[in-house]
Amino acid sequence: MAEGIFAAEIVEECRRRGLLAGAYALRRPRGATFLRRLARDLSEQRKAPRVLVRRGVALLRSEPAVLRRQTGLGAEAARAREVLRRVAGLLAGHPHG
Repeated sequence: MAEGIFAAEIVEECRRRGLLAGAYALRRPRGATFLRRLARDLSEQRKAPRVLVRRGVALLRSEPAVLRRQTGLGAEAARAREVLRRVAGLLAGHPHG
């Protein structure tokens, strides 16, 4: 199992080796992601609020390109609930969720 923004980098090699059970890129509402990230960063006082808002807006704008890149590398875009359902299916021995 790999997770994170760079996990899609290994999808093709895992597929080639027969090690890939599934590869997903989370598709979340961008506004909700922006607000969650901002609330977390403000509560942790990571940087000045102005910097965090500017950074958050930049990430909000770049998110579609990140998702396109991940799907271009072989990950399937899916909502979190769908990913959890599929992983539960894999763990239960059902290859397609």
